[in-house]
Amino acid sequence: MLRLIKSFQPTRAFASASIPLPETKPSIMYSGIFINNEWCKSRSGKTFDTVNPSTGEIITEVQHGGLEDINEAVQAAKKAFRLGSKWRTMDASERGNLLHKLADLIDRDRKYLASLETLDNGKPYSTAYAFDVPQSSGVLRYYAGWADKNHGKVIPMDGKYFAYTRHEPVGVCGQIIPWNFPLFMASWKLAPALATGNTIVLKPAEQTPLTALYLAQLTKEAGFPPGVINVVPGFGDIGAALVAHNNVDKIAFTGSTEVGKLVKQGAAMSNLKRTTLELGGKSPNIIFKDADINYAVESAHFGLFFNMGQCCCAGSRTFVEDDIYDEFVEKSAARAMKRTVGDPFDLDVEHGPQVDEEQLNKILSMIDSGKQEGAKLVTGGDRVGSKGYFIAPTVFADVKDNMKIAREEIFGPVQQILKFSDLDEVIERANNTDYGLAAAIFTKDIDKANHMIQGLRAGTVWVNTYNALATQVPFGGYKQSGHGRENGEYGLEAYTEVKSVIVKINQKNS
Repeated sequence: MLRLIKSFQPTRAFASASIPLPETKPSIMYSGIFINNEWCKSRSGKTFDTVNPSTGEIITEVQHGGLEDINEAVQAAKKAFRLGSKWRTMDASERGNLLHKLADLIDRDRKYLASLETLDNGKPYSTAYAFDVPQSSGVLRYYAGWADKNHGKVIPMDGKYFAYTRHEPVGVCGQIIPWNFPLFMASWKLAPALATGNTIVLKPAEQTPLTALYLAQLTKEAGFPPGVINVVPGFGDIGAALVAHNNVDKIAFTGSTEVGKLVKQGAAMSNLKRTTLELGGKSPNIIFKDADINYAVESAHFGLFFNMGQCCCAGSRTFVEDDIYDEFVEKSAARAMKRTVGDPFDLDVEHGPQVDEEQLNKILSMIDSGKQEGAKLVTGGDRVGSKGYFIAPTVFADVKDNMKIAREEIFGPVQQILKFSDLDEVIERANNTDYGLAAAIFTKDIDKANHMIQGLRAGTVWVNTYNALATQVPFGGYKQSGHGRENGEYGLEAYTEVKSVIVKINQKNS
């Protein structure tokens, strides 16, 4: 998702010399339900399989959480949040210390966590090791620093009063994370919630539960009190139960817009709990003729194909000015054909499998629709091999705005290249979408860039770069890409209630 590592060059795979060899068969230490700092089995006795997307083979059985398990986890979180509990009476600076300890443990187990992520998710180990794991510990360290700095203000209120505000935790937070960046998204959710003193019930995606479960054990090792962090693996039914639970005060969800709408409805129908939603995208990446074309081709390639196209902010609509369109298409197709696809544990591989068979079939169906509607398939378009869920990096040219592949989120390695000729025309076309998560502009003209920045309706706008995000900078979307912001100081607001305190001042006569 992000280009945060200075040594990373999008023109090649992560430098293998600096990355230790992976554990190609990491042992599965935790596959249960984590409540009150203890591991347990599901009340129903049910389990489900988690599958290696590189082979289609079962990795292990995971406990299948149900309604009873959600109830137990919520009660544990509610008890841990009670006034007078160890967690609520803990110094804010000590909460920060715990987050630092958790970050230290993630760094200690970096190789194992990266290997586990690759096994369960399919992303290249080089990416997991160089990006996902260190950025997960990094976000915890960032919010550890905020733990004792999230304070209110003294307000000069009219009259004989002393007024001030308190920033207090929201309460029990339900957090539902996606499968594309399992460890990283868990950290995005946990860090600000814990820094501000909330308690948590986390539901990992059923496709990729293993790193979140290992992280749960690390929270216990770090010293978080029982009930503060609870992790219940399962399917959408327990996500819905978490959303509907009247003892849950807030829901944070990252996933599809379709499910996000259901989350919003469920939250409103229960106790009107607060929600933050980070949803889908169909982000425009706009290349002007004055851009460095080779750099723009490589950046657009990275902006779309990173993580096998499984990024909410992927630059999936590449708008290219007509004067350089043909050259851009030719160079983009050549780059896609050079992209190395294969075993994600191989340090020279850039591109692993899609996360599961359902995602594979959805992407292939979208590719078929592009062909049928008249887009020009320049390269790719097929499944790679018969084992695992690999798709060849795919490039379409001559794409029109009304085509399905230009309107709907594909969430796969399919680049669509559209032609434009006018500045205001491309702004209107870029904004003609239900989404508004991100956008990018490639140009050497600062006036043109500033005009575009004001015109584009997106939560993040990049200029002459793509996927350059950082923990310090807020991330979120306009329109149906969600609402609320994660990361930075803005990310604290979602987990904080503001309480106004007004004290009457009685003045005695001298």
